[in-house]
Amino acid sequence: MKHIAAHLKKSLDQERTTERGELMQYFCDKLNSTRLRDGLNAISMGRMGKLLEAIPTKDLYYLKRVCDDAFNFSKKFWWEINPKNHTPEAQAIKKRYPKRKKTTEY
Repeated sequence: MKHIAAHLKKSLDQERTTERGELMQYFCDKLNSTRLRDGLNAISMGRMGKLLEAIPTKDLYYLKRVCDDAFNFSKKFWWEINPKNHTPEAQAIKKRYPKRKKTTEY
């Protein structure tokens, strides 16, 4: 027979799980895998929460899709969350210099 606290702890953990928290955990895992390889400190959930606090949850799904489609997940993530890259001046520069198509020739 288990103590009642064991049952309460499981229900509290499941109750506090949110879709935003799952997305934050996903971003932490993807970014920390490359950060640790490069010798940088891991990003904590608290830091990730601070980085993403101004971004609505529906936009986090867009950010996830864009970063997953990118060649370099980390580079695309940091570029997308930087508000300076989304000003009218930055958009004009982006239109002026379109990206080159990737070709793989061996």
